[in-house]
Amino acid sequence: MPSLNVSFTDEELEGVRAAAAAEGKSLKQYLHDLGVREMHRKRFVAGAGAWADRLRAEFDEAFPDEVPPAERAGGGGAAAA
Repeated sequence: MPSLNVSFTDEELEGVRAAAAAEGKSLKQYLHDLGVREMHRKRFVAGAGAWADRLRAEFDEAFPDEVPPAERAGGGGAAAA
């Protein structure tokens, strides 16, 4: 099975070891799981975006008075509320 050597500063390694210990995992298992979680997160975000794109026309037809946040006066999103 392929493996990987990763370099950390002493401070970074201390933080990663603490995070692994907090999850009750070895450093090796923690770093493995971290990479796999990020891969799954990216797939989920891409899938959610594709799902929204597929349904956008249907939503716009059902709710014609709704204006996407980016198109509101001032371009305000949730942070501008």
